[in-house]
Amino acid sequence: MGAFDIQVNGYGGVDYNQDDLSADALRRSCKKLREDGVDGILATIITEAPEKMEARLRRLVALREEDPFIGEVVVGLHIEGPFISPTDGFRGAHPLDAVCPANKDLAGRLLEAGNGLVRIFTLAPEQDPGGRTTRFLKERGVVISAGHTNASLDELRTGIDAGLSMMTHLGNGCPMLMNRHDNIIQRALHLRKDLWLSFIADGVHVPYPALQNYLDLAGDRALITTDAMTAAGLGPGLHRISRWEVLVKDDLAAWAPDGSHLLGSAMSFPHVIRNLREKVGLSETQIQTLIADNPRKSIGMA
Repeated sequence: MGAFDIQVNGYGGVDYNQDDLSADALRRSCKKLREDGVDGILATIITEAPEKMEARLRRLVALREEDPFIGEVVVGLHIEGPFISPTDGFRGAHPLDAVCPANKDLAGRLLEAGNGLVRIFTLAPEQDPGGRTTRFLKERGVVISAGHTNASLDELRTGIDAGLSMMTHLGNGCPMLMNRHDNIIQRALHLRKDLWLSFIADGVHVPYPALQNYLDLAGDRALITTDAMTAAGLGPGLHRISRWEVLVKDDLAAWAPDGSHLLGSAMSFPHVIRNLREKVGLSETQIQTLIADNPRKSIGMA
């Protein structure tokens, strides 16, 4: 069984968050994913103005319906935002002018644009007081993931009670400097029995010793994602995702051109597998669990 990636913003030179995504480009991207050992993905649409997010979701749905091969690779959709923290550091690459509090009306519009294909919705629990939107999404069969968040333990527990079941790329989507003990990483690890915890295994978003610690703690609730963007599978250089230019360095992390913060990853699964084997010391069985079995289980596909 090949890898399954729950968070792919683009791949092989193709940005899924562009307004004019073509069938040829998406098919080319899917072909590159298959060549790199990926059976299926959740194509990810990130924070933007609501009408842009809706249009991009509808475009992915239409292209998938037109081409059976695209439909095989793009198994579903992941919506990341716009209900995330507006705070610098926690917000990451998401544009501040499009971030907003959670509300059921917009969530419903985005789900409608996704035409039943939305499998994961990433939001910040502190942007959803009482878990109302989380509960709304859960009732519609969507996996709700906490990401780009500085939720307190109480806010995370409220989210879990409402249906929250995952953390998006834990160790990323948070500032470089935080309280050394009371921070979102420690809170998520504390609640690991109730949450799937996803990680990016490039050694930059989470250094390998920390990743090994987190994987040990998370146990059978851990999974690996690439959080891949346009440059994934291409290598270092200057690339674009949505409205941002990003600089991919030799470590295959995607940075703002000024080097101030991360903007995703250019990792492919051959790199992920090598990192997990050589840098973290995992067995082939453990790697298979993290990149194939658990991602599917986390969204009810296994």
